[in-house]
Formats: sequence, structure tokens, C-alpha cells
Amino acid sequence: MEDCRPLGFLLGLPFALVALILSVVGAVVWIFGSLLSCLCPCCICCTALANVAVGHVKLPLKILRWFIYQIPC
Repeated sequence: MEDCRPLGFLLGLPFALVALILSVVGAVVWIFGSLLSCLCPCCICCTALANVAVGHVKLPLKILRWFIYQIPC
């Protein structure tokens, strides 16, 4: 049980829930940006927007991991 840090998980949970909402928005933007970049390849900014949206989709896990590793045993 070396990596079990429930306090960090509990402290990070509200922030992860907010990030979950942002990740849903990011998923919608990613789908829209991917479709737009497939339809018009000259729109390079849509590809960059889709990459940023993928980062938002991964945000809840990043936040939980950060909180968990900030709390010592």
C-alpha cells in the first residue's frame, strides 16, 4: 500500500469533477475540430484546437494524480 493516498484523492475530487465538465467540452471541441480539419485541410488552426481539446479531455486524471502525489504518506 505504498501508493495509497486517500487524502490526496479526496482533496482532488472536487477539482477533478470541474475538470470533468471541461473535458466534456474539450471532447466536443475535439470532434468539431477534427471534422473541420478533415473537410478543409487548409485550416491548420483547427488541428491545433483539436490537440488542445485532447489535453482538456485528459485533465481530470492529471489533476487527481497531481493531488495524490502532493500529499505525503
